[in-house]
Amino acid sequence: MQIGPYILANNVFAAPMAGVTDRPFRQLCRRLGAGYAVSEMVTSRKELWNSLKTSRRADHTGEPGPIAVQIAGTDAATMAQAAVYNVQRGAQIIDINMGCPAKKVCNKWAGSALMQDEALAVSIARAVVEACAPLGVPVTLKMRTGWCQAQRNAVSLARAFEDVGILMLTVHGRTREQGYKGQAEYDTITAVKAAVRVPVVANGDIDSPAKARAVLAATGADAVMIGRAAQGRPWIFREVAHFLATGSELAPPLVGQVRRLLLEHLQDHYGLYGEFTGVRSARKHIAWYVKALPGGLEFRDRMNTIDDSAAQWQAVADWFDALAQRMDRLPAAPLDGPALEDTEQETPQNETR
Repeated sequence: MQIGPYILANNVFAAPMAGVTDRPFRQLCRRLGAGYAVSEMVTSRKELWNSLKTSRRADHTGEPGPIAVQIAGTDAATMAQAAVYNVQRGAQIIDINMGCPAKKVCNKWAGSALMQDEALAVSIARAVVEACAPLGVPVTLKMRTGWCQAQRNAVSLARAFEDVGILMLTVHGRTREQGYKGQAEYDTITAVKAAVRVPVVANGDIDSPAKARAVLAATGADAVMIGRAAQGRPWIFREVAHFLATGSELAPPLVGQVRRLLLEHLQDHYGLYGEFTGVRSARKHIAWYVKALPGGLEFRDRMNTIDDSAAQWQAVADWFDALAQRMDRLPAAPLDGPALEDTEQETPQNETR
């Protein structure tokens, strides 16, 4: 896989998820086998660029390249400005968000809402490409199959995006109307792949090595992108990459290995967010890790009462120590994650934005 001048380690990618794929999580996914990871979306609104929330999302300290930043907005000129701003802050690839189904994004005609106005969507893509071209920065784009069942226009848009210089397209196999409900369909992704020459990435409901291989075979896509299935299970990237390369499955991780990964993740998380926000925003990650494990639901409830990072970290360490006495490895079955809208609702309301 190659995007512009960048050759990627493999074709198993980590999806951008608001409130989830911050720098500590992206670094963990890359460390555990993801060949590529895209940041959570950064607003194109200039007045918010210096906010604490945006500055955290634009933090790439120590992140391995290529650094890919997803931008969201509704105006071609401001999106072009946002692209240049993020390149100046270290972005090596710019990704345009036309896939987010969240109401608070679509109500402002950003994200997947742009698929309703093809002329506007293409003008945004063209403006961002033209802004990035002199800087030598490739532009990619993530979208859905369409706005609704009756308006699946991913194929026509894909052709137009390729014509204005988009170098890779990711397609989530649902309409905006579906959100994350029902099952993803891959026929539209197959049609997009057949319609363009640029690499196409398949996204949606890829939660196991076997599913990844089946989706690649069915669609002809060049890569798969994994989102919710990596919540609490970031080693899925290593499992998928190994299976695609060898045809054999890796054993589930040892409890002690997961303990170490989560504790290291928490330390990085606290370092980015600080004490108050860090403890509260870490709760969802801890809950995803323990959800399907014995006593996990009870432990999650106890986590929600802890407001100190040292106490939270120690509680996690002690809980996994006790778990290790009962089982050596985690279950092999995939762990289901909540819909993206649910993760966004867990953002502390009093966080400076």
